[in-house]
Amino acid sequence: MSRRPEPVQVVKQRRDAALLRLVQGVPYIGFLGAQFDRRGDELTAILPFKDDLIGNPMLPALHGGVTAAFLEITAIIELAWSIMWEDMENPSSHGADFQLEDSLPRLPKTIDFTVDYLRSGLPRDAYARARINRSGRRYASVHVEGWQDNRSRLFAQATGHFLMPPRG
Repeated sequence: MSRRPEPVQVVKQRRDAALLRLVQGVPYIGFLGAQFDRRGDELTAILPFKDDLIGNPMLPALHGGVTAAFLEITAIIELAWSIMWEDMENPSSHGADFQLEDSLPRLPKTIDFTVDYLRSGLPRDAYARARINRSGRRYASVHVEGWQDNRSRLFAQATGHFLMPPRG
């Protein structure tokens, strides 16, 4: 006998709560003030501008370390979210029985992370999206793009390799 599908608002609340719990589990994300917007399984990281993020007040430009950290947390959250998404949405695994308290994955560990600074980050909000190029049981490769006003005018991009945590 098959289950009735859950109401869409219940599914949305479960997904949003899982993402919020994942993001709140990384204190540095809160320190930066970064947020994540979810549309289905796609995440967009948002770094709201604040004066503390400026590295060079003469330009003014976002600090390079802030830019790198923003791109790196975007990659890590994307990887962790992909693990959680699989657990939440796989009916043979958990599906509607998914328990948020038991489900937070251990975060991937950075092996290396290379940032290309394409132009100065301006004193305004920044956005980033990560694309997982490869994710296996032990290793993942991720590409991240960061922009401000125009998605086609990136101010930074990065490639990272990560050690994936053991599952189960």
